[in-house]
Formats: sequence, C-alpha cells, structure tokens
Amino acid sequence: MAVDKTLTCSDCNQSFTFTASEQDFYTERGFTEPRRCPTCRAARKAQRGDSGSSFGGGGGFGGGSRSGGFGGGASRGPREMFAATCSSCGRETQVPFRPSGARPVYCSDCFQSRR
Repeated sequence: MAVDKTLTCSDCNQSFTFTASEQDFYTERGFTEPRRCPTCRAARKAQRGDSGSSFGGGGGFGGGSRSGGFGGGASRGPREMFAATCSSCGRETQVPFRPSGARPVYCSDCFQSRR
C-alpha cells in the first residue's frame, strides 16, 4: 500500500505532497511521478492554453467539452465547400468534402429524403 510522499517541485522548489491515492491513480494509468507542484502544473497548463482538449484536462485524458466533432471549430475559419452535381436530382450543390467520383453525392434535400 502506498503512503503519502513529499516531493520537490522542479519549477518553484517548494515541497508538495503526492498522496497515496494520487500515487494509485498515476500507477493505474502508467503515469510517472509529477515533477511540478499542483500550482505550477496549473500555471504551466494555463500558459500553454490547454483547456482539457487533449492530454491532462481535468486529471485525465480527453477531458473538456467538444463542439462540432473535431475539437471546437470556433478557432477554425469557414469550412471549405466544393461544387458537385447531385446524383439523384442533377441539381448543382455545395458539399464540405472533395467528391472523388467513386460514390454518389447528394444535395441536402435528396440526402435528407434518403435517410
């Protein structure tokens, strides 16, 4: 059974406690011992602009909310659209992918009716 450890932060040289439950958590997930105190870890995370979008958000992997499928969309510019001809009605339409010709492409109306 693990016991609380006192570690020294590599940034501020302050001592901090690495509790037995934190040690168990880190061991379960294959993490190494923290080198920074919680305050310096939080400051470093804020400096990187990490709001939980990849590693380390909220104490684990993949924490944080997502909107729009792949990580937020708000920082991305407008989506690139490509011209296509609907395979069902023949109308010109815009789609958010480059049609390869290997599969049919539908306008939004025909796509909805096929669902």
